[in-house]
Amino acid sequence: MRIFFPVSLNLAGRRCLVVGAADDREAIEKSAALEEAGAQVQRICDGADVKEDDVAQAFFVISTPQDEALSKRLRALADKHRTLLCCIDQPKYGFVAMAAIAKAGPVRIAISTAGLAPRVGKVLKNALQRAMDSTFERFIATLAERREQMRAEHPLHEESELRRKAAIDNAAGFEADIRFTYPGWTSPEPVEKKPLER
Repeated sequence: MRIFFPVSLNLAGRRCLVVGAADDREAIEKSAALEEAGAQVQRICDGADVKEDDVAQAFFVISTPQDEALSKRLRALADKHRTLLCCIDQPKYGFVAMAAIAKAGPVRIAISTAGLAPRVGKVLKNALQRAMDSTFERFIATLAERREQMRAEHPLHEESELRRKAAIDNAAGFEADIRFTYPGWTSPEPVEKKPLER
């Protein structure tokens, strides 16, 4: 079991390649997310049409088909050209495991299971997304406004401690509660009690 190192990528202006059928929901969503991040997205629907040059010119490649031969080929090309690669649900071929993203306003919370339990990541994302409602968005926007106002009123470096305290005070009262519910098969096996020795 490999542990992936969590990072966020600045893809503004970077060329990215998405491989996946025209009606593949995963490929459509990943293309949209890359475009939202400012990437220049090239879309190839048929894995057989991927040329070495497509991978060589890409900063990041995402492949959605569950196709071992394609994933092996992409991995070889990614190794050769030092390209970041994610093969969805096939973490052994890629360098990147996609995170499930919950978002509200400018806030992004990424959940990664290193590609080992994507359904768990999706459940966590959906729970966070429900919690990050319109009130949360207004709260974040107000914090941002107050932060900028404080910076304008106290621009000097020596007043950074004052700004830090104001940021802490503004967020005071914000709390988050987390609870997990597990399937029945996760319950521990009952321990057999031995009779007491007399």
